[in-house]
Amino acid sequence: MSTLPRPQNPETDPRVKAVFDDIKATRGNDFINNLWHYLAFDPTLLETIWRDVKSVMATPSSLDPMTKELIYAAVSIANSCEYCIHSHTAAAKAKGMTEEQYAEFLSIVSLAGRTNHLLNGIKVPVDQEFDHS
Repeated sequence: MSTLPRPQNPETDPRVKAVFDDIKATRGNDFINNLWHYLAFDPTLLETIWRDVKSVMATPSSLDPMTKELIYAAVSIANSCEYCIHSHTAAAKAKGMTEEQYAEFLSIVSLAGRTNHLLNGIKVPVDQEFDHS
């Protein structure tokens, strides 16, 4: 259950409408997902988060779009964010992720979680070759 009510008619605010229009243009469709609707309660917050998401996730870079979505999904799994797990897994599928790739991704996330817990419990010192600080 949300801690905020979903704003009604958020696009009556010109700042919200501008962000929603940019989301639609950037994604090439008219779907505005719940995240953006709920963030519309604060136009400044909405603008800031969309600017940052667009800058990292929608701007071409050295990482391909599907890899970006998988990284986001992995961090969302680690942070137990159900919404982001679903939305970024769906985005990775929309960007071409196959069932085989999804199975491999989940195997890697599971392995990393398990070995992270072991190493955190044991407190294994970092090898000098890995520590470039």
